[in-house]
Amino acid sequence: MTAPEIQREIVSGEELAARADLRARARARAAGMKHMAAQMSGQMRQSETVRRRWPIAAAAVAAVLIGSVLVRRRKR
Repeated sequence: MTAPEIQREIVSGEELAARADLRARARARAAGMKHMAAQMSGQMRQSETVRRRWPIAAAAVAAVLIGSVLVRRRKR
């Protein structure tokens, strides 16, 4: 066998060993799922923040409109 053939066999053996290592594959999959969950959690928090701010913004707009109506009435 030549050196390149030996290297190919070593690489293929390492690939087979990596496929057979179920713990490592499970850990990698769990890490990926954890990352996805963290991203989804961040998106949910951001959307909840927007939902919480919505009533405050609506109240502010209502206060400005009511204030402008009151000011106009007093000027008459």
